[in-house]
Amino acid sequence: KQPVEETVNNNPTFAPPPDVVELCREAFQKTAEYLRGELDGTIEDYKLLEKMNQLTMGKYSEMKHIALSISGALNDLSDKYKSLQPYLEQIDQIEESVTALEQAAYGLDQYSKRLENKFKALEKR
Repeated sequence: KQPVEETVNNNPTFAPPPDVVELCREAFQKTAEYLRGELDGTIEDYKLLEKMNQLTMGKYSEMKHIALSISGALNDLSDKYKSLQPYLEQIDQIEESVTALEQAAYGLDQYSKRLENKFKALEKR
């Protein structure tokens, strides 16, 4: 037996009906249109993704510049704190001295009151 294709190609008396040929052409055209539509949709999706990626890159670039700016400001603050550190230590020492002085003044006040009371007691005799 010969394959069907060879029979059709070698047999000049066998010709497909014109409506079948037209239907085949129409089917191929519709399939091609469908595939073009699918490809166009995919291309549009990729274009949208490309735009989204570009916007995202822009946002990340902005965020990078902001982060660098914040980092620089924090370094400046750290340097200023380091330069103020000796003065802050002096303030702490002064505060400790003032507290000790207050305690001494309170003790002296208590002592002077006791002394005054003793003096009044001796005066009454």
